[in-house]
Amino acid sequence: MNPSVPVARRAPSLRASLGIGERLFASPADRRFITAVDDGLEVVEHALEEAMHSADTLADTTSRYLLAAGGKRIRPTLTLLIAQLGRGVTDEVVKAAVSIETTHLASLYHDDVMDEAPVRRGVPAAHVTYGNNVAILTGDLLFARASLITADLGVEGIRMQAETFQRLCLGQLHETTGPREGEDAVAHYIQVLSDKTGSLIATAARAGILFSGADRAYLEPVAVFGEKVGVAFQLVDDVIDLAPAGDRTGKIAGNDLRAGVDTLPLLHLRALAASDPDADALLHRIEHDVKGAPDDAVDSAPYQSAVAALRGHEATTATRAIAVRWAEEAVDALTPLPDGTVKKALTRFAESVVDRSR
Repeated sequence: MNPSVPVARRAPSLRASLGIGERLFASPADRRFITAVDDGLEVVEHALEEAMHSADTLADTTSRYLLAAGGKRIRPTLTLLIAQLGRGVTDEVVKAAVSIETTHLASLYHDDVMDEAPVRRGVPAAHVTYGNNVAILTGDLLFARASLITADLGVEGIRMQAETFQRLCLGQLHETTGPREGEDAVAHYIQVLSDKTGSLIATAARAGILFSGADRAYLEPVAVFGEKVGVAFQLVDDVIDLAPAGDRTGKIAGNDLRAGVDTLPLLHLRALAASDPDADALLHRIEHDVKGAPDDAVDSAPYQSAVAALRGHEATTATRAIAVRWAEEAVDALTPLPDGTVKKALTRFAESVVDRSR
């Protein structure tokens, strides 16, 4: 068992996370807003390091493993950003952001075991480094830590965290079992994304309202925004999964397909294959050369050719278009929010989700 932990990285800035340019956010109020969120992200990052700490040497090492590997901190960023509608970065807002990111980290330990993912955030996945049992137990430990942090936020915070955890589990369960007989495969897949990804981002958004003392009339709009942005984020991930490995922090192109995950491009291709011979031929290539491919086959011509063909196919173009639509619907949900820097930043947040390439 390798006890090494990746070198810790600084918290990402709001400008880096959202691609905020000087011209778009140039007023003194905008600059104060950016500084407040960036300062809050530093506080959250330090609090996350404390949350990962354990007196047990092994637990301390494994708990910090994925945190130290980096990450975009999208969920804490969203919480701190929306908190500017209220009192800003309060102690309660920081605790909520830390709890939500800890829950997210915990889910990654479990997801990588179930998906047999070899890489996470540019380093070997935790189960590769420590083994399945340790990775699963570390995820359990972090879920417990998140609950302990949330306990300081009262009954409302505990209920929010428990309901979100329930949806995370249901999403993973339904992804594992697949659509029921007669159920629309695409609708099933979108619901899985809503539960597995959208629910936690929606919770991050709601926490920014609840724990900053902002107007609770904004709870539903930001929750809808968060869930739709989460779905858009994951759909873009489906496209990024097909990108050449060099563009994706060491991940293998087509790794989700290789692991047997029916991403939206594949679902679209399968629907087209019923009436399109070329799509049917590509589907057979994916099934034969990509799904379940061993490590020594990922650089082979058949594997790379099949992944590249799907990357350039209309099924993948359609997936990105759907992601854009979900992001646009997320922005539409913000209509009740007051005009200003927060609304402008949330709009940029949604745009950045579909603009990213890794």
